[in-house]
Amino acid sequence: MSYTQIAICAVLLAILFDLWLIKSRLLTRKVFWTSYAIIIFFQLITNWWLTSRNIVMYADSAILGVRIASAPVEDLLFGFALVLSVLDLWVYWGKKGFERK
Repeated sequence: MSYTQIAICAVLLAILFDLWLIKSRLLTRKVFWTSYAIIIFFQLITNWWLTSRNIVMYADSAILGVRIASAPVEDLLFGFALVLSVLDLWVYWGKKGFERK
């Protein structure tokens, strides 16, 4: 599986998790998209810093080649899946009354 395929699968799994598995439905809320707009701004800055200085490098054969702020678009897909999943878990555990032991 290529980096691109894994990134697309991560997004699809995160969407499935949000809408059908735990049913948080964050994707349907304006507050999620507002939060994500703030997060993606900082993700782009971080991605630019790491990739433009060759701290993180990608094989051209493993990515589509489309770059935003010097980082492959696949990084934005992974970032989206990560943010959505973490926020979903936050909401889920908040409703469940997650207790530390």
